[in-house]
Amino acid sequence: MIVRELEKVRGGDRHVRTPGWDSVRLLLQADGVGFSFHITTLYAGQELTMWYRHHIEAVYVVSGEGEIEDLAQRTTHALRPGVLYALDEHDRHVVRPITDIVCVCVFNPPVTGREVHDETGAYPSPADMAEARLD
Repeated sequence: MIVRELEKVRGGDRHVRTPGWDSVRLLLQADGVGFSFHITTLYAGQELTMWYRHHIEAVYVVSGEGEIEDLAQRTTHALRPGVLYALDEHDRHVVRPITDIVCVCVFNPPVTGREVHDETGAYPSPADMAEARLD
């Protein structure tokens, strides 16, 4: 059994910070459960272009407001508490938080915790991450 407390993980090596968001990774690939589980805060006033071409992500909004734009479909959806979106087709998207948005995120395959968005907004593939561990 894995038991972790958000506030005990916050600030440690599982807490990733960027200028546009921060994410506390409560479960990662190394935990061996088949997915990763994050509490992420998206900062108000940002325009975050992302594309998880190697991962499926599901996001549940706990607090805050904003919008998500599906770049392929050119559709925009409101984000507010109680809304879930799943990037089930590796959807390129833009998130625009109006206020800070706190959300629960699940990734499959799980992330390692060391991924960095590349120039396309994507994380590296799991195979690329495995090769990097060998270097």
